[in-house]
Amino acid sequence: MEFALFYRTIFLYFAVLLAVRIMGKREVGQLSAFDLVVAIMIAELAAMAMEAIDMPLYQALIPIFTLVGLEIVLSFVSMKSHTLRGIVDGTPSIIIANGKVLEKEMFKQRYNMSDLLGQLREKDVSNIADVQYAVLETSGELSVMLKPEKRPVTPQDLGITTKYEGMPTPLIFDGEIHLENLHSLHLDEKWLLHEVTKKGINNIQDVLYASLDTNGKLYISTKVK
Repeated sequence: MEFALFYRTIFLYFAVLLAVRIMGKREVGQLSAFDLVVAIMIAELAAMAMEAIDMPLYQALIPIFTLVGLEIVLSFVSMKSHTLRGIVDGTPSIIIANGKVLEKEMFKQRYNMSDLLGQLREKDVSNIADVQYAVLETSGELSVMLKPEKRPVTPQDLGITTKYEGMPTPLIFDGEIHLENLHSLHLDEKWLLHEVTKKGINNIQDVLYASLDTNGKLYISTKVK
């Protein structure tokens, strides 16, 4: 009995993991109401299947992957239909406009001042008067647009031309060379070993992480000994 429960739990774990991966990449905080309902139902179905040893696994897998299919279908349809997207995901709500808190909208969303002030602090905003607009997104996250005079100065504001900055390419992970990335840059292991040695590191195994930026600068972080 114990072994059956053990293997059943492992199987359902990978089944639920597969179901979540199929549904796509989305942060937990970015889940819509529909996504959250599907996630809760999948978790409940998996829990029921683990508790009911006599239940055939297919009786849990069928409803789980039915929900996954429904979620995928509705996601694709929502991409084409603005109306359905509004029904499934809801619509963003303007909470602050020109420094003024819209109390009626807050009441409608059951969103209080403590929630608002807390989320503003998370955005490094301490004064509501500095806010041009604040929008409560369908995920519950607050998007904040500061008034022009309160926004950080950018190089463009100062008339400064900046160079292109792309994403650095990881070359070493935990002592292992990422050959695919290295070859995509038309470089080889000999070059990488030479550059690492120039930094005073004699063993690739001592490198925790290394990356090459678009300017050709190699960043290396070593392991703590």
